[in-house]
Amino acid sequence: MGTFVLGKQTDGQFYWKLNSANGETLCVSEGYTTKQNAINGIESCRRNAPNADIDDQTTD
Repeated sequence: MGTFVLGKQTDGQFYWKLNSANGETLCVSEGYTTKQNAINGIESCRRNAPNADIDDQTTD
């Protein structure tokens, strides 16, 4: 199971990253001005993308 890791950058902004079960970083958020906004970002991902489709817009 993956883990959301909440952190704070040296510039004071909060961020989160999603790590896989083996600890590999899968994605990193933008910077947020408040801890609560970062938590809201985590909750948004949980709600909106549990089974997200892939929209492949590349050309081969």
